[in-house]
Amino acid sequence: MMHTLAKVGYHQSYTYFAWRHSPEELREYMEELKAAAHYMRPSFWPTTHDILTPFMSDGGWNAFRLRAILAATLSPIWGIYSGFELVEHQPRPGAQENIDNEKYEYKPRDYEGALRSGRSLEQMDSGIFVEQSAHDTLIEHNRLEDNLFGVYLHGAANAMVRHNSIIGRRGTQPGGVGNGVSVWNAPGAQVVDNDIRYGRDGVFVITSRNNLFSRNRFSDLRFAVHDMYANDSEISDNISTRNIIGYAMMFSKNLVVKGNVSDHDRDRGLLFNATNGSQISGNSVIGGLQPAERWATAENRGSDEGMPQTEKSAVGAGSGVRPGPEKCVFIYNTNNNRIFDNWLEGCEIGVHFTAGSEGNDIRGNAFVGNASQIKYVGSRHLDWSKNGRGNYWSDNPGFDLNGDGVADAAYRPNDLIDRVLWTAPAAKVLINSPAVQVIRWAQAQFPAILPGGVVDSHPLMAPPARRTAPESQAR
Repeated sequence: MMHTLAKVGYHQSYTYFAWRHSPEELREYMEELKAAAHYMRPSFWPTTHDILTPFMSDGGWNAFRLRAILAATLSPIWGIYSGFELVEHQPRPGAQENIDNEKYEYKPRDYEGALRSGRSLEQMDSGIFVEQSAHDTLIEHNRLEDNLFGVYLHGAANAMVRHNSIIGRRGTQPGGVGNGVSVWNAPGAQVVDNDIRYGRDGVFVITSRNNLFSRNRFSDLRFAVHDMYANDSEISDNISTRNIIGYAMMFSKNLVVKGNVSDHDRDRGLLFNATNGSQISGNSVIGGLQPAERWATAENRGSDEGMPQTEKSAVGAGSGVRPGPEKCVFIYNTNNNRIFDNWLEGCEIGVHFTAGSEGNDIRGNAFVGNASQIKYVGSRHLDWSKNGRGNYWSDNPGFDLNGDGVADAAYRPNDLIDRVLWTAPAAKVLINSPAVQVIRWAQAQFPAILPGGVVDSHPLMAPPARRTAPESQAR
């Protein structure tokens, strides 16, 4: 119909751009419009009052930016509908259009208020915005509520954000929320003793160095602390509760991550992706049974930013609960770190260790009551002990006959059956079968047939001290 109308004189035509999302769809559609360029002038609109695709309603802030850029570069004629610059992305139930849109009512908008809170695409702003020239700025004793972005340190070196209460937007989709404190290229900046709740990430830092994030309290967020391309920094003594992921360190080096608590976060307590040459010590990840509705009603917000998708898990015995975090610690492509004196308890997996992580010194940690203490998918043999000191394993039945605090026999957290279950989870129905028990008995009698994996040659008989959230708050 669009082509027919254009041929009879309606040259400036509405298009199907709003529904073309994948690279393949966009390429195919642009070839179609290119062939009609001699009679049709296409107009690209990311949204209108009665068009709001799932890509836009789910993607929020980033989706609006992306589609505006695509529309402006792919077509000589493009436009946005009123409210686009405010990222209005709440759909009407059962329809791909904005709720309470202007087909049904007059809709005044607070553009100035949106600019001040960072909710507008028109310019970069936040509740408190600190520009690059404002180095050594002190931001303290403020209460910020319902801003898209709370505090933004945009290149402000040596700024200090302390003793603030930052409460993000509630009752909106994740795409419509921002970070409590954002730090970009602000060497020496510090974020200390703040309460941050609701929103995307509590502290998001990118392309910075020599920062300190300490003694903050985070809850009801995606990530408590999200560190990317930020080197030589310290993340210490923070408390993360009820978040999707506690502390995510990515593409950074020479970090000190110590004394932090992750208390019943959902997917992961600590996550390291391409984090190298760092000290990770004295942290506590505490898990346990959590309401299954946390997974049913909240989408997997930890799956973007290069993160693997959340894995499916069996519901707990109470049918309304399941263990979480799914992984106390996730280590991916992370090398030459010292990981010691951490307490990892009550997770589905204590440590998931994968993807070429090498040269890590892992000892003195406590693995307590995790459904599976270790998941290591490689074939190499890794000894998680050094200088006669390994880790504490709550399920280790070993003895210490000479009383030196170290078990008399090595501990292996996994065997051949575990590897089978990782690749074929449905095999769990056979876990108590006589055949499986015979295989495990044979492995115990003939260790040479054990597959590659983690071994602790000097397992500890007693764990290190555990830090808890109340203890951290009292410090």
